Amino acid sequence: MAKAGTTSRAFLLAAVLAAAGCKPGISPMIPEAATANAMGAPWLNELIQQLQEEKAANPTARIYRYTYNDQEVYYLTSRCCDVPSKVFDMYGNVLCEPDGGLTGRGDGRCPDFAEKRSDETLIWEDKREQ
Repeated sequence: MAKAGTTSRAFLLAAVLAAAGCKPGISPMIPEAATANAMGAPWLNELIQQLQEEKAANPTARIYRYTYNDQEVYYLTSRCCDVPSKVFDMYGNVLCEPDGGLTGRGDGRCPDFAEKRSDETLIWEDKREQ
């Protein structure tokens, strides 16, 4: 027989999960993001949640996975104007900002990113209306 506390916790968990799935404008995590989380990248889910809580970007925010310099990296597209894009390592550390910013050329730490990246996989795209 289940204890009362166990039943109420299960009900609370079900309610929270149902509410999270019903938030307007927030798309569910796609399988690639779930795979990244399973591989030890919970920071990626946190980044996606943060982006979803912000105003929708123009152009649409996207996260891609690539191979760059023999490592798995994640590329967050530039979201507007002078906002630079970001390349993260698999642990969530920012490696560089390959484009955008005032000059449009990023921070200069990975000027060859566009030429050397490979194995493109779209991980997440903000589907909200702008």
